[in-house]
Amino acid sequence: HVQLVESGGDSVQAGGSLRLTCDAIGYPYNSDNCMAWFRQAPGKKREGVAALSIVEDRPYYADSVEGRFTIAHDNAKNTLYLQMNSLKPEDTAMYYCAADYVYSGDWYRRDKYRYWGRGTQVTVS
Repeated sequence: HVQLVESGGDSVQAGGSLRLTCDAIGYPYNSDNCMAWFRQAPGKKREGVAALSIVEDRPYYADSVEGRFTIAHDNAKNTLYLQMNSLKPEDTAMYYCAADYVYSGDWYRRDKYRYWGRGTQVTVS
C-alpha cells in the first residue's frame, strides 16, 4: 500500500522560503521511478512544478520556478523535498507530491502519475 504524505506548507511573505516534504511510504524508489511536485491554484489546472528522474539522475523544472525551487530526494528516508526560495504571490497553491514509473519527457503530465498525496497549502502574500 503506497502513501505519499506531504508537509511543510505555510503562509509566508513574498521573498520568503519554504521547504516541502513528501514521505513516500511503501513506495519502491528505484531506477524506473519519477517523483514530482505539482501545484494547483484555485480555478486553475494542476501543473507540474518539478520532478526527479531516477534513471537519469537529474531534475526537471517548470520555467516559472527554474532557479528558485530545488527538488531533492533522501534515499535513506525515501523522502522527496522541494526547497522553495524567493517565493512570489503567484506561487500560492496546493502542492501535491506524485510518483510513478514515468518517462522523464512526460514528467509534467499529471495523467501519467497513479500515486498522489493529499497536498499541502502554500500561501504567499
